[in-house]
Amino acid sequence: MSEPQGAELEAVRARREELRARYLREPAARPATTAAGVHHVAFICRDVEETIRFYQQFLGFPLVELVENRDYAGSSHFFFDIGHGNLLGFFDFPGHEHPEHHETIGGLQHLALSVTAEQFAEAKRVLDEAGIDYLGPDRGVEDSLYLRDPNGINVELYRERLGHFDGKPLL
Repeated sequence: MSEPQGAELEAVRARREELRARYLREPAARPATTAAGVHHVAFICRDVEETIRFYQQFLGFPLVELVENRDYAGSSHFFFDIGHGNLLGFFDFPGHEHPEHHETIGGLQHLALSVTAEQFAEAKRVLDEAGIDYLGPDRGVEDSLYLRDPNGINVELYRERLGHFDGKPLL
């Protein structure tokens, strides 16, 4: 995969500006959302215990439920508290073969989770202590840390307030 360059890059940028002008509204002009928030996001995991240990032990997200998947006998469905009433969920599917995680249309590029400066520093300490690789801080400011969970999912610990992006309130 190669990044667009020259005229192709300019066309991509012009298209983005066209979409911004057509669809992006200032906060006062936007309609209210029809959603109440994210109840949970669910991913498929390779190993239940490995996934629990990673999210609970290394990232500090408490496991809050572990039950059998109502749609697939023997499969586990489990959830972690990621704050503000939001849950991070996983399924395993014993007996199914699944390809390794990769970026594709309709797939997940990364999951960005908002953390405080203190949580960010603690996560770095724990990950360093455990020898878990990560990228960042990057982007010229020390606000992001990227790592892969045991299932290949890209996770970003983002030292930014909810509803903000690059220091700018979006809501």
